[in-house]
Amino acid sequence: MKKTRTHFNILVINPGSTSTKLALYRNHSAVIFKTISYSSARLRKFPSIISQLPMRLEGVEKFLKAQGKISLDAIAARGGVLRPLAGGVYKVNDKMCGELSKALHGEHGSNLGALIAHKLSQSKSCPAYIADPVVVDEMKDVARISGMPGIERKSLFHALNQKSVARLALKRLGKEYEKCNVIVAHLGGGISVGAHKKGQVVDVNNALDGDGPFSPERTGGLPAGQLAALIYKEGLDEAALKRKLSGQGGVVAYCGTNNMATIEVKRKQGNKKSQLLTRALAYQVSQEIAKHGATLQGKVDRIVITGGLAKDKEIVSKIKRQVSFLASISVIPGEREMPALAENILAVLKKEKRAKVYL
Repeated sequence: MKKTRTHFNILVINPGSTSTKLALYRNHSAVIFKTISYSSARLRKFPSIISQLPMRLEGVEKFLKAQGKISLDAIAARGGVLRPLAGGVYKVNDKMCGELSKALHGEHGSNLGALIAHKLSQSKSCPAYIADPVVVDEMKDVARISGMPGIERKSLFHALNQKSVARLALKRLGKEYEKCNVIVAHLGGGISVGAHKKGQVVDVNNALDGDGPFSPERTGGLPAGQLAALIYKEGLDEAALKRKLSGQGGVVAYCGTNNMATIEVKRKQGNKKSQLLTRALAYQVSQEIAKHGATLQGKVDRIVITGGLAKDKEIVSKIKRQVSFLASISVIPGEREMPALAENILAVLKKEKRAKVYL
């Protein structure tokens, strides 16, 4: 009689713009973590993100070598900018890697995840997967209408962390994600607020382009007429405008820094601008959360606040005061991308979940 496997070794790879986070999981438990950081000077030598692949791969291989002889059951990688997808786990395949290699849908550090995993899966003879990439798109049709033909609202957000914390918050209440309605606000360098209706994110702002509330480095939604006048006045081309909206907007545009810890210190020292921006950020996030009270027709089982800024007690308390009339609030600070990847792939290995095919 064939024995049922109970323990699985999973390598988790999470590449960002300036680092690669690595972890070795044995089932749900992380055995070892490591972050490989790359200086701006070193990264400037590469003409594109994809050209960093050999360097990034070498770093992961060295990490594995340092662990000695270890058998991997699967590799879990952060998903990159692919075509819009339903949420879930996807097996890394040649089509996926081909599109990421050419950056067909957009260029981002996360594109390297599946590419590194694919190469390692061949040498380690184990499958590679991604889960809930940033392009998860479960929006209902009415949410896509922008008001201008040719411009459609898009779903680009912190899908992996949003779904993970929603599941965690509901599990703590003895409830199932697929049977509940949740509003999740991820507060980080970019901010996304999603309406989760029985397991699907039916509406969410495009956090990559800076839609929705302003954030430490994104403008958020802007008054259209004044934006048009600014573009005309400053003669901005598409690239310059995108930088202004995402990367150079929000808090950094007002204060010269996107470091919210610095803003917090100044705020506590009585700096009026820092105090105002903190109130305004919480105000706009609260409005976005409240909007989704209408999206979910007032039937909200939980509101979850997550991301790096969820560690700021003043921001969280201001949001709570504004939106607690909708539902009770769970605060899960930071991001759970690493454990979320491991949990998703473990479910596939245990045959509790089926991996999808990227076509």
